[in-house]
Amino acid sequence: MILKDLKEYVKSHPQVSLTDIAMHFDADPEAVRGMLDFWIRKGKIKHYSSDNVCGGSCSCSQKSNNDLYEWNQQLGDISIQIN
Repeated sequence: MILKDLKEYVKSHPQVSLTDIAMHFDADPEAVRGMLDFWIRKGKIKHYSSDNVCGGSCSCSQKSNNDLYEWNQQLGDISIQIN
């Protein structure tokens, strides 16, 4: 998986979870999260955090991979040129 593949996948899904992206690319969710962070810093992908832990019914400290991501339609296709 390269950044361009990830970008195209998120663009083609209105909202997609970290789990779905990781399953699609057969990749570790934390590795995918790192690549998503690149596009988030550029303003191209929006991140919606999930505060649920293990479905929210227990008190364990396991993180949920149900964060949602979506392509930023307003900024996603704007090219920035610096002269």
